Amino acid sequence: MMTYMRTIIDLPEDQLEALGEICAQKKVSRAAVIRQAVAGYIQQSKAGRGENAFGLWKKKNINALKYEDKLRAEWDNR
Repeated sequence: MMTYMRTIIDLPEDQLEALGEICAQKKVSRAAVIRQAVAGYIQQSKAGRGENAFGLWKKKNINALKYEDKLRAEWDNR
């Protein structure tokens, strides 16, 4: 069973009104929408840490050292 911790946040009035509209459309509580937003933010933050990049080049038929040398050679030509 998931436990919840009560958290108090301050929102500007325009955000609170927009949040109220979203809750009315979805017919869910303000807390549920905020939990969804926080979960999405956490997921987005994790994506930026590089986990999604692991194995990105594995299907490419490229010699990594030769590719690196080629890139560095471009620096010398400046």
